[in-house]
Amino acid sequence: MTKRFALGIFEDEDVLLHAVENVREAGVKIYEVFTPFPIHGIDDALGIERSRLPIAAFFFGLTGLSFALWMQIYMLGFDWPMIIGGKPHIALPAFIPVTFELTVLFCCHGMVITFYAISKLYPRWRTPVLDVRSTDDKFVMAIEVNENTDMNKLTQILRENGASEVNQKEMSKF
Repeated sequence: MTKRFALGIFEDEDVLLHAVENVREAGVKIYEVFTPFPIHGIDDALGIERSRLPIAAFFFGLTGLSFALWMQIYMLGFDWPMIIGGKPHIALPAFIPVTFELTVLFCCHGMVITFYAISKLYPRWRTPVLDVRSTDDKFVMAIEVNENTDMNKLTQILRENGASEVNQKEMSKF
């Protein structure tokens, strides 16, 4: 499936930030903004909702905590009980370090896998890049276009909001 994009290239992050707000007010749906470094406030300007990744992190941590406690209680209480120094089989204070470590392990690995799946960062030979300059010194606003899009009007909106150049590009895998 091939997608067509109009790319507005910007020189400055402040100009881009104001352009995002103005372009959205004009009723144009922005596909994505590519920048060489993070820009404070760009998420709010694009209307991106707060991530639900912390909720997933909580449940991954809860899974790790449950697994760690179950594993230790089963191993030391039922499978191979040993009386050491008169202590009980299920001594929860002794379980704290292993429980903490497995909670962190499950949480970290689960968050990384979830982030990659949500972001569609699968392993591939070539990563699709709309404009190589977005990894160096330019700021790129990508707007998906179709046959009904008026390119002259879109180009005019981008130029009025500070785009130094406006290009079109087709991507087969994106």
